[in-house]
Amino acid sequence: MKTLRLYPALKTIIWGGQRMIGLYSYGGERLTEQFEKNRTPANIAESWVLACHEKGKCTVWGGEYDGKTLWEVLQGDGMRAMGSKYKGGDFPVMIKFIDAKRDLSIQVHPDDEYARVNAGQFGKTECWYVLDAEEDAELVYGLDRELTREELAERGGKKEVMEVLRRVKVKRGDFIFIPSTTLHAICKGIYLAEVQQSSDLTYRIYDYDRPGDDGKPRELQVEDAVAVANLRPMDVSFLPQGAEEKREGYTKTLLTSCEYFTLTKIALCGEYKAAADDASFVSLIVTGGEGKYRDADGEIYLREGDSLFIPAGKGEFAVTGNAELLITTL
Repeated sequence: MKTLRLYPALKTIIWGGQRMIGLYSYGGERLTEQFEKNRTPANIAESWVLACHEKGKCTVWGGEYDGKTLWEVLQGDGMRAMGSKYKGGDFPVMIKFIDAKRDLSIQVHPDDEYARVNAGQFGKTECWYVLDAEEDAELVYGLDRELTREELAERGGKKEVMEVLRRVKVKRGDFIFIPSTTLHAICKGIYLAEVQQSSDLTYRIYDYDRPGDDGKPRELQVEDAVAVANLRPMDVSFLPQGAEEKREGYTKTLLTSCEYFTLTKIALCGEYKAAADDASFVSLIVTGGEGKYRDADGEIYLREGDSLFIPAGKGEFAVTGNAELLITTL
């Protein structure tokens, strides 16, 4: 299989901003197909740049599979492109850009066991790499003191829950790992990349009493949120897991390697060479700048927002230019 350039699934949500409307306008009809014809969307809150989820699937852009979803292409013999670490079932990871013009709800994601029993899908461990942040921008990350489940239930659905949450300031370049069961929220003025398990299972415990697009309060899942939430405060570190490694033409930093995915940042100022081995596919996301991807089949021009799926076993590839890349494998 050739390397596939992907077009994202785009999501409008009440808290989203508008920076990604321009980012994906080069998609022409592909952009307008996801919204009403001849109407500019109010926002693009999320761009699912690698996704094979029932609520949003990337499509292939160009080549023999143009217009097909990535999941369609992978069926049958194409599953070899996933690599030996893939053990079957649903596509295991999802990658998004998130543009928060307003605060997201206070929420929590379940672990795998709770998600399987109660929803028949993956739980959700995720991580965030902050691409841009307004001055004094904040995140909600867990609790500021230990609670009983009864106290959290009493505060759930009410603004009083805000009194026990931990708020932390963030800036461009910060990296945050969020294990499942952690209460959290992205707050206004933050633009980030998110790498996560392929799940859209979210339990909202508070949403500021604001209405949704239909004028009614958005649904909360307080009972589930209380059942799964970690009730103890957690240390917050914005440091990557690995040290910065300077090489000729690029700098490489391991952001995290967990049981679900490995994520590496490449700051490119020349040429970066690597290989897709038989163990895993490689996801390459451009978070800034521009460049050119090259392998044995040819070249692909890259700009901010682009996403490539490089099949397992593809072998050597190179990227040249001045750009920032996120590389994800299983």
